[in-house]
Amino acid sequence: MISSESRKFPAWFITLVLLSLLVSATSSSNEGQNRSQPCVDGTYEHEGRTCCLCGAGLHLEEHCTTNLQIGTCKTCPKETYSSHPNNQESCEPCTSCSQPNANLEVEEPCTPARNARCRCKNNHYCSSDIKPCIFCNPCKVCTEGIKVDCTANSDTVCNDKIEGDNKVWIIAGILFTVVFIGLAIGLACLLKRRRDRKRQHRVELTDFNAAEQSQSIRAPVVDLQPHLPDIAEAIGWRDMKVVAMRSKILNPTIEACQMNCPGNIQEATLELLKIWVEKNGKEASRNLVQILQRNGKRDTAEMVMDILSRPNNNPA
Repeated sequence: MISSESRKFPAWFITLVLLSLLVSATSSSNEGQNRSQPCVDGTYEHEGRTCCLCGAGLHLEEHCTTNLQIGTCKTCPKETYSSHPNNQESCEPCTSCSQPNANLEVEEPCTPARNARCRCKNNHYCSSDIKPCIFCNPCKVCTEGIKVDCTANSDTVCNDKIEGDNKVWIIAGILFTVVFIGLAIGLACLLKRRRDRKRQHRVELTDFNAAEQSQSIRAPVVDLQPHLPDIAEAIGWRDMKVVAMRSKILNPTIEACQMNCPGNIQEATLELLKIWVEKNGKEASRNLVQILQRNGKRDTAEMVMDILSRPNNNPA
């Protein structure tokens, strides 16, 4: 009976059936996985279709033609990057660490998915609170010996000067002379010095304020709301981050603006500008121009001034 059944179903036929069932089960499993995660990096809308975003390090060349499919994405060209999934047609330029007189060098090179990171050159330090640092100072050279070494964020601390015995004799001579002349004359000299110092301090302070006012751009106090998109476009994301940090807006708030607008740096700039304007209130227009100017962005400050001078600005 067993041999009869074996002749009806040969071994090769049974093997073929089992292989077919295995291939069918594997295909079904793969299709189920593909349907559950069609767009790994997220989606965006285009002409009524839902397309998959390009991944980090890529930019969009052509939109998708079928729902939940990825279009044509290409790697960011040299010296550009995109650190997040996006549907932008171009990548952002990499930060340069070779700016003249900035004393910077490359810590991490730019890649298609990550911006370059700069650091101070050897024997230089950054005294700015802005991160990443945009300018480094040379470390102090000590002739009396080093008390604390120069670091990436602090200058060298030198040992105190060691004077000879002559200093003791000079001090003793001065004290003897002062006692000999008399306490009355010494007190009069002390009072005169104090009056001279106060007078000199007032003169220096007046000269400093006058010089600062003469060099600064006089910004009007106007309502920024009608021109926020134009101002955001003029400033750009990088300078807007500097303005925000100068106004003590926390890094998590700044990063949230960028995360809320993935792939759209202009919208992220506008969102951060709105937060900054709300924080600065009535003086926002004047503060914005002053911060840009103090950070060496005079051209940008003048563009903002030009936008503020356009019609439909109501004085605050």
